[in-house]
Amino acid sequence: MIRILLAEDVHLLRKALVELLSLEADLEVVAEVVSGAGIVPAVLQVRPDVAVLDIDLPERDGLDAAAELQTVAPDCRVLILTGLNKPGQLRTALRARVAGFLPKDVGPAELAHAIRTVAAGGRVLDPALTAAALEAAPSPLSQRETQVLRMSATGADPLEIAGRLFLTQGTVRNYLTSAQVKLGGRNRVDAIRIATESGWL
Repeated sequence: MIRILLAEDVHLLRKALVELLSLEADLEVVAEVVSGAGIVPAVLQVRPDVAVLDIDLPERDGLDAAAELQTVAPDCRVLILTGLNKPGQLRTALRARVAGFLPKDVGPAELAHAIRTVAAGGRVLDPALTAAALEAAPSPLSQRETQVLRMSATGADPLEIAGRLFLTQGTVRNYLTSAQVKLGGRNRVDAIRIATESGWL
């Protein structure tokens, strides 16, 4: 039996995925999470074989949580399901060493097969997104600049970001400023827009 943690904040979609996966004899959803902040604690509590994560989650994005899981729960394989389909996110996911990256419009059979592949130690990447990621320009931002700008895009202020990343407020402001300069943004909001449209967040 493959034990699965599912992180998805849209109630209807989450319940539909749970129902679909429960039809597979060898798959079991052992935990459901509705926010990014709940992913790591839930994984540490239930120890699933595979964590199926949305990227765009409240409080903390799935890619950020996936990167931490590689350190605190390396035996848990991560499969990203996204509705955003941005090449930059695939590159970020690969840096976080996720095992799978698929769009949310995959069919039930394909998702079940992907979970089995990931659980067995394989890797599953959407071909169209992979091709787009290879063709797209690389992000000029460092991993930390990307992380801080992504958190800022959710509405978190520098003090909150500093607390969550164990940095000083001044360091966070420096990362935000350097990201803005590298992207050529007029201000932080413009930098977030540029990075988002380029698929770097």
